[in-house]
Amino acid sequence: MHTEPARPGGRLRASPGGASQHSLLDVLRVGFLTLDSTDRVVLWSEALDAILGRSQRETVGTRLAELLAPEEDSGPLLSHRHVLETGDWHGVLPMRHLDGRTVALECRASVLRGADDTPLILANLVEVDRLRGVEEDLAALDGLFTAFPLGVAIFDTSLRYARVNDALLRLHSLGDRDLRDKTVLDVLPSPAAQELYRLQREVLDTGRSVIDLVTSSPGGDGALSVSLGRLTDRTGRPLGVGCTVMDISERREALAKIERARQRLALLNDVGNALGDLLDVRRIAETLSRQLVPRFGDFSSVLLLASLVDGHEPEPVDDLDSVRLVQLGVAAKRHTPTIDRLLQVGETMAFAPTPILASVLAHGSPHLADNQQTITEGLPEESPMVESVRGLGIRSMLTVPLRARGTTLGLLLISRAERRTPFDREDLALATETGTRAAIFLDNARLYAREREGALMLQRSLLPQWLPDLPGVTVSHRYVPSASGAEIGGDWFDVIPLAGGRMAFVIGDVTGHGLRAAATMGQLRTAVRTLATLDLAPAELLRRINDLGKEIAQHPDDPMMATCAYAVYDPASRICTIAKAGHLPPVLVSHDPKTERWRAEPLDLPSGMPLGVSGMPFEEARVEVPEDTLLVLYTDGLIETRDEDLGVGVGRLCELLERISGSDAPLGLICDHLIGALRPNVKDHDSDDIALLIARLGGLPPDRLASWTFPAERQVVREARRVVVETLRGWGLDALIDQAELLVSELVTNAVRHAHGPVELRVVRGSTLLIEVTDPALDPPRERTTTPEDEGGRGLSLVSREARRWGTRRGSTGKTVWFELTTAP
Repeated sequence: MHTEPARPGGRLRASPGGASQHSLLDVLRVGFLTLDSTDRVVLWSEALDAILGRSQRETVGTRLAELLAPEEDSGPLLSHRHVLETGDWHGVLPMRHLDGRTVALECRASVLRGADDTPLILANLVEVDRLRGVEEDLAALDGLFTAFPLGVAIFDTSLRYARVNDALLRLHSLGDRDLRDKTVLDVLPSPAAQELYRLQREVLDTGRSVIDLVTSSPGGDGALSVSLGRLTDRTGRPLGVGCTVMDISERREALAKIERARQRLALLNDVGNALGDLLDVRRIAETLSRQLVPRFGDFSSVLLLASLVDGHEPEPVDDLDSVRLVQLGVAAKRHTPTIDRLLQVGETMAFAPTPILASVLAHGSPHLADNQQTITEGLPEESPMVESVRGLGIRSMLTVPLRARGTTLGLLLISRAERRTPFDREDLALATETGTRAAIFLDNARLYAREREGALMLQRSLLPQWLPDLPGVTVSHRYVPSASGAEIGGDWFDVIPLAGGRMAFVIGDVTGHGLRAAATMGQLRTAVRTLATLDLAPAELLRRINDLGKEIAQHPDDPMMATCAYAVYDPASRICTIAKAGHLPPVLVSHDPKTERWRAEPLDLPSGMPLGVSGMPFEEARVEVPEDTLLVLYTDGLIETRDEDLGVGVGRLCELLERISGSDAPLGLICDHLIGALRPNVKDHDSDDIALLIARLGGLPPDRLASWTFPAERQVVREARRVVVETLRGWGLDALIDQAELLVSELVTNAVRHAHGPVELRVVRGSTLLIEVTDPALDPPRERTTTPEDEGGRGLSLVSREARRWGTRRGSTGKTVWFELTTAP
């Protein structure tokens, strides 16, 4: 159907050329019939064939009453007589379809006279349902152009305005302007009009609709949403383009507020995530500055109190003359030599607070400066702050206090420069919230550093402060605390001198972290050192330590749990006896004379249960080690990774030891190399404590050791005295001959009297003179209180009185009684 332009608010009008096309009558299906004076049908239109399913041939001559629905048998509402009397009739006829259903038809009847002046009744019929639908559609269309709040326009195929509603005229600020024969190019401003016209042409040609095209309102102070769609008739022939326009200024403003709020929440969330796992004041300051630029400002810096940076408690800000601020974190949108110089990037600088900074420090209220003059007010021209503000072109600055738990820690400065929109009150609120959250992280880091330092001080005080100088043995160690904060571990090690020139090496790891683990470690170390003085075998010592577990535990419901390895080495025999309680296997590194290479192997020891698990025995192993063998004791922090079995880490340790070990390799360098290779990121926050102890095991030189074996016979006592006297005279220890001869005579006599096997005598020269007598009897002798009448029992009393110290120990082959004499200085 071709159209002509209509005035605004008018209707599209059909052109004469469209008479042969589908029309509204085809949509409504209007039919007619003619009745004679007897109310019989004399004429029946083809349209009624389709409406009622009855053909003209079978219906002509039928009385109207027979065509009505059965429920209307009270008489026809339409009759020849009634129409003749009244001149017309209109109403609804309930007519019966051929299939039996009722079809309601709107009827308008009038008198029609033939050529012979015979009166006939002409009734025009249309389906009520279709008629009501068309009426509703027309009412809706009229409402669309009168009461609809959205702007509506219809364009013809030439894209000229055909019909518009009042809402559209208001949206475009057109008043009562007549839009006939005009296109959007004539009505709207460019370039928006050109783009809209292009889209209209594209929609008309392709049929693809345009939905929610956002354009500026004609006044430029709002936004409009435009949607376009092609209009077609029932055959699909294009009639034009329909357009709806909606004012979305409020919606866009609301969306802008929502988006701004979302960005603010995202910024706060990102800042929290970035700072959440940091426990270093400097890193927090640097990260906070970077998070705010360029998302929120062009420049930012974090200024902290100098005392806080130095690791002390923050000083009160009551006396501003004594306050010094240190710039730790600084960030810029872009970096040039000039910007870096003005911002002092990479430098830690201290300065007195300016008037704005002093005011924020003193009162704790954030400050918004919306112009350059406010920022530099009260500052001398040569001030670095004035130079920075002017040199960087800063136009707006936020100064926010960093306060946590009632303590002022410093300030957060954020600034914008050049053409960027200045800060407003909402920005100040966001910066204040950011500063509040950041201050909590800074204060946590401060408290953490204080607690960590105390914990490390405690732990260091519990570890050996020095290692003894032992004959035949060289020792080196490393202890590296984790970087995970005050949660220090319970790793420890120790080297304990034992009688007879022997020594004990111990390493352990208390389960858990923190001060409790460190305290438990200290108790364990003390218990091990105390029991080591009793000269217990390694397995027996671990058993007794395990029995003490309930006493060491902090609470009955929180039992002690720890791993430990304990080794005793005798340089005279080069025998190393080792037992462990759930600990990682020690590694022995020895030289293989066949391959001329160093070989590292973990000792195949019974694992044993950790300390704190009752009812499980401990076993030990005796190993004879070659000269210059390395004994490597370590905790799991050295080899453990999250995604590997501990066996893989032990294998990697052995491979590394084989490459770096040697007779002349310094033990300290070996320790550093192991830690650097196995734990290169030991300073990461997730690393565990590392305890590492390496001992090079050697024998005593010939001029320091002498030993003999005698049968259990009385005459050997004289021989024992003789060889000891000759040995001491050869060593130049003549001053000790009489004392040593007397005590050796007593001990050998006791051994010969009570033992039934060979008696061993050993003399070791070191910082003291050590003499040992070993026999197969297992029961150690006891010192007794004697009376003048007693003939025996005075031997051990004599030893106790004359020796520097003495003792007994039980071995695998019997017992040993030993004593020490002080050599001349």
